[in-house]
Amino acid sequence: MSAMTGIYQDLVKSLGGQVATAKALKVSQSTISGYTTGRWNMSELAALRAEKATKGEFKAVELCPSLKDLIDPLTA
Repeated sequence: MSAMTGIYQDLVKSLGGQVATAKALKVSQSTISGYTTGRWNMSELAALRAEKATKGEFKAVELCPSLKDLIDPLTA
């Protein structure tokens, strides 16, 4: 299991399952399944929604590392 699939699985657990997570992130349950099995990575928008849904427990930059490239230049 990669670090990313682990954090996605933790997110799903925190939000109460794949269906609840899909609803919170406004994506399909099959998309959530893809995250947790490593088929694809989370989009920037879904990561931002996840951070909001978890009240910051999960940070968008941790769920979608490409956000770090966008945020770092702004804070440098």
